[in-house]
Amino acid sequence: MEKIKGAIEKARLAAGHGVVPQEKRPIRAERPVVNTAVPVKDAQSPAHVETDVDKIDYEKTQVVKLDLNHLDKNRIIALNERDPRTSIFDSLRTQVIQKMEENNWRTLAIISPTPGCGKTSIAINLAISIAEQPQKTAILVDFDLRRPRVASYLGLKVEKSMNDFLHDNAELQDILVNPSVPRLVVLPTNRPVNKSSEMLSSSKISNLIKELRGRYDSRIVVIDLPPMLNSDDAMVVLQQVDCALMVVGNGLVNEADINESMRLLAKTNLLGIVINKAEDVQVRDYY
Repeated sequence: MEKIKGAIEKARLAAGHGVVPQEKRPIRAERPVVNTAVPVKDAQSPAHVETDVDKIDYEKTQVVKLDLNHLDKNRIIALNERDPRTSIFDSLRTQVIQKMEENNWRTLAIISPTPGCGKTSIAINLAISIAEQPQKTAILVDFDLRRPRVASYLGLKVEKSMNDFLHDNAELQDILVNPSVPRLVVLPTNRPVNKSSEMLSSSKISNLIKELRGRYDSRIVVIDLPPMLNSDDAMVVLQQVDCALMVVGNGLVNEADINESMRLLAKTNLLGIVINKAEDVQVRDYY
């Protein structure tokens, strides 16, 4: 754990980023730990938006009831009010929303240097927590086209998904799913997509991101992206989103991976780094 924190610190300092020290407090194992922050750039101007959360309904959106036992097996705990670990996602949500609102940002990418860091579970839990805010809505998009997992983690068994939309076999409204969580919509991908990098760099994806971002001023778009160092898929999409949150798996990422990831993120608004799967660690808030 200390090696990871040290590597992150060295990578950040090498990029010229400072640290704002905060009070430390202990947390339990398997909780994500937000470790650091970097400066941010100017926000993009929003498109035409609707401002009333009450206008959002699911009359044309498929509603699927989630299996809580299935969620628990996949570490999706944000819906379980009796699980003390939900508080860490509420804290993460509050900090993320505050920084995004300061900059008028609406699109947030969840990334990781390498596979196995737990970025998908972090993305799902964070999206659920955001949707629980009365004045916010969230849409969770699975853009990990090489290895999509959002649908399987949530237990969503739907006929149409991103695969159909990308091949013009479905409209956007046909593939959106409300997982019985108020103010939350999921855009799942059922199967791996061939030539994923080329697809993610297409005008169809660019227009989709713009549409999702600009529709409601209450909406935060959470995008699950592939690991950064396995392909260029994530870098293609990062150019089109407002900001990112990087998930680092404790004991799964080495110093070289972190340094290379930070180099690739030099032009990205990086909100912070979540140290996931951490045991007996201390929290340093990232604002």
